[in-house]
Amino acid sequence: MSQLAPAARRQSEVLQRVLAAEHAVVYGYGVAGARLSGTDRVRAERGWTAHRASRDRLEGQLAGLGVAPLPPAASYALPSPVTTAEEARTLVTLLEERLAAVWADAVADLVDRADRDLRREATGGLAEAAVAASRWRGGSVPFPGLPER
Repeated sequence: MSQLAPAARRQSEVLQRVLAAEHAVVYGYGVAGARLSGTDRVRAERGWTAHRASRDRLEGQLAGLGVAPLPPAASYALPSPVTTAEEARTLVTLLEERLAAVWADAVADLVDRADRDLRREATGGLAEAAVAASRWRGGSVPFPGLPER
């Protein structure tokens, strides 16, 4: 990665951070989906599929920059046990909120003219994660992805 131009290096670092977050979200949706049924399970399966597609797209973007995408971890620590449907909904809400925060950081990090397209993508990713979190939560929050600000 050290041979990349500064803009490409910055972009690859941002893409790797978002990819790592997507890996965790894909894993978490798999855990949550096992505890959900009915429309919640269908929504979780759609979320899982969408996040897998996002992960694949990010891996392709990194490969396009000549950077090896970070692989997923074998497993991820969950914030709490997931044994009920309510805990599963809480988990996916938290995952989407955390993903929104990663996308928000990406928007903040992508400030150069060369970053314009990726910044637009990051803005879209932030919006998608914020909307998904609000749907799972049953309501919105001010400044999604920016809880500490």
